[in-house]
Amino acid sequence: MAKKYDVYGIGNALVDLEFEVTDNFFTENDIEKGMMTLVDEERQTSLMAAITGHQVKKQSGGSAANTIIAVNQFGGSSYYSCKVGNDELGKFYHKDLEDAGVDSNLHPDHLPEGITGKCLVMVTPDAERTMNTFLGITSDFSVKEIDENALKDSSYIYIEGYLIPSDNGREAMLRAKELANKHGVKTALTFSDPSMVKYFKDGLAQVVGEGVDLLFCNEEEARLYTGKEDILQAREELKKIAKTFCITQGSNGAMIFDGETFIDIEPYTVKAIDSNGAGDMFAGAFLYGITHGHSFAQAGKIASLASSRVVAKFGPRLEWHQAKEVMNHLFEN
Repeated sequence: MAKKYDVYGIGNALVDLEFEVTDNFFTENDIEKGMMTLVDEERQTSLMAAITGHQVKKQSGGSAANTIIAVNQFGGSSYYSCKVGNDELGKFYHKDLEDAGVDSNLHPDHLPEGITGKCLVMVTPDAERTMNTFLGITSDFSVKEIDENALKDSSYIYIEGYLIPSDNGREAMLRAKELANKHGVKTALTFSDPSMVKYFKDGLAQVVGEGVDLLFCNEEEARLYTGKEDILQAREELKKIAKTFCITQGSNGAMIFDGETFIDIEPYTVKAIDSNGAGDMFAGAFLYGITHGHSFAQAGKIASLASSRVVAKFGPRLEWHQAKEVMNHLFEN
């Protein structure tokens, strides 16, 4: 019987506020470039006040949310479990998800007291993105936000690695995976960021447990998790924890393991403006592909082209027509 949702996601709910900055800004404000750093609200507010570059985007975000919205943009169906507060940004977040056609556990008239999380995304001229995140109420994301009925009615669950730093987040990841196994739903996990693997590897290993059906990571994360410097050795190690996986390689494309063989996915050359959301888009487009009859190789091509289009613009998402253009380019020529 067909499932209602292609993908059920869990992750942080953050309103992305994106700004253009220069490298000098990082030096002057003691920011680690290229990483996601958790900060308190006071620190985030002071950084935003110090930025002289202009704001280029404001939209609902969080890594898994970007992926889930991408699934919908390509023509799939998805559900997102998250937590926002009853402030203006919380209502904005719910409406943005709704406008993207994503079902969720959020009810605008019954949002809990609290401050919605914000992610300050700083983009430099070399297109690299650096994030300072104030989690707000999403740091309280827990098993209470999981909707078992929606999860059961999904083909895949997609679990965001950014949940791992908090005890309740890790507990929710473990519970979601347990429910997926119970209901025969395939599990997809993303490591999310090198810092998650570097500082919370034991927690991630706990979530991986006896293995996942699909893993998303980049080269650095693959090396950090496996302890292997050589990427070819690292990918062999990943076979022990994931039935299938995608290792993104930035401008070099990606390598995909379909359970039997490795597939090299060619990159699409573009002038990079903003790398924010490239990995999220890759995962969303790939999940759409494999839940809609495409092979792993075809899904990899969709994901590679879609993520290249994201890198060539500001913000972590495509416009709806751009997702359709990706499919037309690949399958109607």
